Amino acid sequence: MTHPTERITYFVEVVLPLHLPEYYTYRVPFEYNDLVAVGQRVIVQFGQKRLYSALVRKVHTEVPAYKTKYILSILDYEPIVGETQFKFWEWMAGYYMCYVGDIMAVALPSAFRLASESTIAIHPEFSGEYGNLTKSELNVLEALMNKSVLSISEISNITGYQKIFPLLKTMIEKKIIVMEEEIKQRYTPKKEKYLSLSDKYKDSEAETKELFDTLEKKSSTQKQLTVLLAFFRLSEFGKNAIAKKQLTQNTDLSSSAINTLIRNGVLVEEERTESRLIDGDATASVDDIELSEQQQNALSICLHPYSKNVTLLHGVTSSGKTEVYIKLIDKVVKEGKQVLFLLPEIALTAQVINRLRKYFGNKVGVYHSRFSTNERAEVWNKTIMGKDGGYQILLGARSAVFLPFQNLGLVVVDEEHDNSYKQYEPAPRYNGRDSAIYLAHLFGAKTILGSATPSLECYYNAQTEKYSLATMDKRYGGLMMPEILCVDMKEAARTKEVQLHYSKFLLDHIQEALENKEQVILFQNRRGFSLRLECDACHWIPECKHCDVSLVYHKQTNSLRCHYCGYSIPIPNECPACHSTGIKMKGFGTEKIEEDLQIFFPDAKIARMDLDSTTQKKKYLEILTDFEDRNIDILVGTQMITKGLDFDNVSVVGILSADNMISFPDFRSFERSFQQMTQVSGRAGRHGRRGKVIIQTYNPYHQAIRDVIDNNYLSMYKSQINERRVFRYPPFYKLIRITVKHKDERIVNEASSLLAHDLRQVFGNRVLGPEYPSVSRIKNSYLKNILVRFEKSEAIAQGKKIIINISNNIINQKEYSKVTIIHDVDPQ
Repeated sequence: MTHPTERITYFVEVVLPLHLPEYYTYRVPFEYNDLVAVGQRVIVQFGQKRLYSALVRKVHTEVPAYKTKYILSILDYEPIVGETQFKFWEWMAGYYMCYVGDIMAVALPSAFRLASESTIAIHPEFSGEYGNLTKSELNVLEALMNKSVLSISEISNITGYQKIFPLLKTMIEKKIIVMEEEIKQRYTPKKEKYLSLSDKYKDSEAETKELFDTLEKKSSTQKQLTVLLAFFRLSEFGKNAIAKKQLTQNTDLSSSAINTLIRNGVLVEEERTESRLIDGDATASVDDIELSEQQQNALSICLHPYSKNVTLLHGVTSSGKTEVYIKLIDKVVKEGKQVLFLLPEIALTAQVINRLRKYFGNKVGVYHSRFSTNERAEVWNKTIMGKDGGYQILLGARSAVFLPFQNLGLVVVDEEHDNSYKQYEPAPRYNGRDSAIYLAHLFGAKTILGSATPSLECYYNAQTEKYSLATMDKRYGGLMMPEILCVDMKEAARTKEVQLHYSKFLLDHIQEALENKEQVILFQNRRGFSLRLECDACHWIPECKHCDVSLVYHKQTNSLRCHYCGYSIPIPNECPACHSTGIKMKGFGTEKIEEDLQIFFPDAKIARMDLDSTTQKKKYLEILTDFEDRNIDILVGTQMITKGLDFDNVSVVGILSADNMISFPDFRSFERSFQQMTQVSGRAGRHGRRGKVIIQTYNPYHQAIRDVIDNNYLSMYKSQINERRVFRYPPFYKLIRITVKHKDERIVNEASSLLAHDLRQVFGNRVLGPEYPSVSRIKNSYLKNILVRFEKSEAIAQGKKIIINISNNIINQKEYSKVTIIHDVDPQ
């Protein structure tokens, strides 16, 4: 935006990354008249002392009725947020009952959210080269050398620079300094060791020949010869450097021989810093993908000019949904538009990104929460660039909906049914799938929702023709669906065919798979070693002192841990209630299964994939890569392993405790248990012979299990949709869950009762509660829930405003001023 050069007084309305209900107006200094534009970051003073980087929402000349402060500086030459993005944020704030500042706080990478209290440190990757630094940059570095971490306001005071933000922004981009949040995330540069042939042998064929002759003559150097031959094969006869792990990961090659060649100066080892944003050229053409008849029909429905803007692609596991996505993406990319590809789990991005980069190369970018702030900022900027040297295809978890798309042409939401698309804390408590549909609508783009087990809401929308429906009910290449077998654990226990928690039937099939050099996946949706400890004498169970839940035993740390707040205690030697030493473990989690399997199958390589085993940034990728490369025989996991992963050697999948999922107290438990069991079943027999799925249950005739065995989604859908209609649940009603939270139980009871009473005055019997949730105290705060439901035909937007006003009236009362009221729209 450019303005005339005359001295017109401009004002800007800005968004601050704070929980504030409105925009704030600041005055523009005359020297910035030609520079300020909507979507840029500006530094403003908010309150008495604090400085923030705010986003310009509007530039105008209307003089406010009050005295305004000046913006202090402009951080960006070009806008980093576009008009469509602002509209998207404003819709999201209205729909999910929060403020635009809440959206900004989660949408922008933290590297863009500078504030005077933000802390800065020297970047771990900073080379120490001072020759190219400006005097100002040197002054900042000098301040940080005396104290390793400083707030921005402290740096400003030490250096005497009033307008410090633009300087710090430049230093962050140059990777001289880093925001302290990065240090908390234990940010370390990605290092990789490379091997190259020393110049002595690279420049002389005679020397190389002599080296081979020498190694060949001695029996003691045969391992070195094997390594050298492998190196020459991988490095194009010594022309290129190769990653050391290409040799060390090969079990046929001796690590000591590799190190001897390095020590003797034959190979040169060097450590390189690699970008985590890996680019690469396409290696295959989309035209080479041959679609089956069902895939072609599904593609035609998605592309049909009269199809709805949203299409549900209902394809059984291994039916080839990804190939349909790739064909659609290819068409959109050729039109010069951008694509958003959403996945529910970060673990899935590794496999999908490899498949997309095979066809689209460096047009593909990845964005998710496990990237460092600098990496996220880099992806953000490359999204703004779009087809002009930036990313046209963005793949990521739910937070990728916030990227600054310029010309979005297609949104793909894979595994759309997954509840990982829902954000629970903090606000906005949004659903990534539903938000992506609205984002596509703003750009006039098509949305494809893919799943083998669609959510009831989406399938209902397809049945009522709000969405188009494309169905693929056969596996690609004529592969058979897995054979699903059910073990009645009551009967197995009666006939003494159960060892620990495993039926003989399951153990026999695992043994058979291992003998055939095939892989096994075991699913248990509980992490930890034992679900609880219990005293045999008085039935005392150790509980968290901050939350109303029992503690879970984790053998790896030999401690009892709360999965809500992280509280941990050592294992007690005796019961504190009755002093009995008879404390027994009850139930079992993934950690216990991993240990048991090592007893049953001592020669098998076993790994575990759950929240505990994948806390490190790249650990989930390492586990998946090892399993894909067949370095793992049995993979034990929680729901992380149920979601769209594609392995070609899995012949047996075991579901260990089907009953726990079905009996969970939630109106979605039947639907979710069907989805999880069907999804994990789909990991079996994807390539080659038919796979087997073994479900262990004490209730083999439960309808959810029968539907999984019959692979009958429609049966599950019909039974559940009728229940939802009768009991007034989604998709027929919209739900808003209101949670009242405070450290004093009495205040929670009083405030929630008053809130429910006031809501009933307006909404009548649409209001349910207040009731304690299944976990009624978390982190020393008590909780009570109120549920408000609206028919879809009602004016829900007006209802939301009324709920917010009534909630505000409660917390504006002195005795309830410290009560927290949380609004969760479309709770999962």
